[in-house]
Amino acid sequence: MRRFSLRLALSHLLLPALLLAGGASAQVPENQNGAQASQAPVEQIPLKPPTKPKTVDELLAELKRERNPQAARQIANTAMATWSESSSPTVDLLMQWSAKAAAEKRNAAALDFIDRAIILKPDFVGAWNQRATLHFTMGNYKKSVSDIEKVLELEPRHFGAIAGLAGILTERGSKDAALKAWERYLDIFPADREAQEIVAKLSEELAGQRT
Repeated sequence: MRRFSLRLALSHLLLPALLLAGGASAQVPENQNGAQASQAPVEQIPLKPPTKPKTVDELLAELKRERNPQAARQIANTAMATWSESSSPTVDLLMQWSAKAAAEKRNAAALDFIDRAIILKPDFVGAWNQRATLHFTMGNYKKSVSDIEKVLELEPRHFGAIAGLAGILTERGSKDAALKAWERYLDIFPADREAQEIVAKLSEELAGQRT
């Protein structure tokens, strides 16, 4: 069960991948002779104004209400992506470099990049969470917990950081504290069935120890 808890905790600590989409250009159809076909004038349909991105408060309110696991996961991913936006091109670049270095197992370089990002923007939740994740994957749980505590100081509703903390507490054998952390997590993200299973198993284990 500990391995299961750590796998789930890590999956929620990890930031969503950045997706780059290329624009597709429309082509004018050609006739059989290879010349561009003439087109009849069409009625101009007014474009809808761009949809305003939802705030973290709005996303977390939706996450708390949503009971469909797949729909909830999409909301959760969007919230995590929102937390990873720094509004600083330099900081975002450092975070990308750090993530790339970590993926290539160049942990020293990854830490250096993310440390610079934190120095430039010390109140940026995403940078602290990314460093907590890096320490977590390296097995530096004490340092990871320290960074998680900073994340939760800046954003107490950061369910990814709470899951990371719960996983580490479970690994350390602190079942009571782990159960409280997972319950806190489920209060924010109630549709997570894996977390529900962990809470049920931990509750059963602790009840058996008290009898």
